Amino acid sequence: MRKVEVVPYKKEWSKLFHDECQKLQDTFGPELIKLYHIGSTAIPAIHAKPVIDILAVVKDVECVADFNKEMEEMGYYAMGENGISGRRFFRKGGDERTHHIHMFQKGHEEIARHLAFRDYLLTHPEEAQKYSRLKQCLAAEFPDDIKGYVNGKNDFIKRVDEKAKHWAKRGDHHVNEVD
Repeated sequence: MRKVEVVPYKKEWSKLFHDECQKLQDTFGPELIKLYHIGSTAIPAIHAKPVIDILAVVKDVECVADFNKEMEEMGYYAMGENGISGRRFFRKGGDERTHHIHMFQKGHEEIARHLAFRDYLLTHPEEAQKYSRLKQCLAAEFPDDIKGYVNGKNDFIKRVDEKAKHWAKRGDHHVNEVD
C-alpha cells in the first residue's frame, strides 16, 4: 500500500532530476527532444510527495515502446497512456515511488499545460503556498488513501490550470525550461 507522504522541499530533487535526465538522454538519444522538471518537486519552498516528475518531449510517441526494455532495466514500469491520450507514462520505485516520466510527442497540448502550471506557481508564490498547505492537509487527512489525496487536489489544480492557461497566453513571462 502506498503511503501519502508530503515533505518540505529538498534541494537534492534538482540533482535527482538532472541525474535521471542524463540516463534518459543516453537511452533515447535523438528521439528525445527536451526534458522538463515538473510537478511539486520542481517548485522550491513548497511541500511535495518525494517523487520526481519528468516531462519528456519526443519526436514520435509511437516509438517510445521500442525503449520499454531499456526503461525496465533502469527500474521503470511502463504504464501506457495511463489515462491521458497520447502520453506514455513510466513509474519507478513501486510503492516507494521515486520518479514518474510523462512522455508526449512534440506539440501535444499537455506539454504546455504542465509547463504553464509549474511556471505559474513559480511566479505566484502565494498560490504555491496555498497548494503546499492543501497538500499537507490532505496528506494528514488521507495518509493511507492516495485516491482521496489526489481527488482532494483536483479542484485546486483545475482552478490553477485555468489561471495558468490565461497567464501563459498573455506572454508576459518567460517559461523556465530548466529547473
